[in-house]
Amino acid sequence: MPIKTAAEYFSQGETFEVLFWVGCAGSYDARAQKVSRAFAEILTKAEIKFAILGNEEKCTGDPARRAGNEFLFQILALQNIETLNQYQVKKIVCTCPHCFNTIANEYPELGGKYEVMHHSQYLEELLSLGKIKVKEDRSTESVTYHDSCYLGRVNGMYEAPRQVIDHLKLEIREMKRSRQNGLCCGAGGAQMFKEDEKGEKRINEERIEDAIETQSAIVVSNCPFCMTMLQDGIKAKEKQEQMMVYDLSEMVLHKMR
Repeated sequence: MPIKTAAEYFSQGETFEVLFWVGCAGSYDARAQKVSRAFAEILTKAEIKFAILGNEEKCTGDPARRAGNEFLFQILALQNIETLNQYQVKKIVCTCPHCFNTIANEYPELGGKYEVMHHSQYLEELLSLGKIKVKEDRSTESVTYHDSCYLGRVNGMYEAPRQVIDHLKLEIREMKRSRQNGLCCGAGGAQMFKEDEKGEKRINEERIEDAIETQSAIVVSNCPFCMTMLQDGIKAKEKQEQMMVYDLSEMVLHKMR
């Protein structure tokens, strides 16, 4: 699937509608790469004129800032802002809520002001506008949905992902802890890159117990780090044969006509 970079658009004197911010996980993690491909395929099928930065995209600096390295954060942020401004980027869509939060809420104070959307919001918009058409399906498949901290508690976005699932005609079986009371997967705030803290149980294992209680075969995630933690929780509970984790974009692509 050929995808043009912002540099290629720029060199050809063309503009693009939206920049797809792929993110570190979406670029390098094998499982998250599948999510990046799924989202790019959706944009292509919906005939959205989009670009990526390719090799010019740096880490947003989110893990550095959460771990206390403000200097590294600002270096990365300023490099990214310079690149984005060079290509006159107006609108950015992120599949990672950590990237979304950093670019939307922390780049403006450094001069990076853009319209930034998480892909949950963008997919809901495309579905509502009819740019994404889904199959007529009378199945009664049910899923459960995990609220990521950086989309949910940090940015207060709970409904857009659920509205996307509604568009797909899937039943949502809510976990006992959801929305404002949703339980963290255990990876946020740079926790992904450090050893576990002492405790009786890993957070992701406790979270997957919430999902198992819903008796759904599918857990829908909107974050590459949550996806990894939830998958590890399923393995720890030896439920690989009964339960799978999918990103919201993978669910949409599966249901597209």
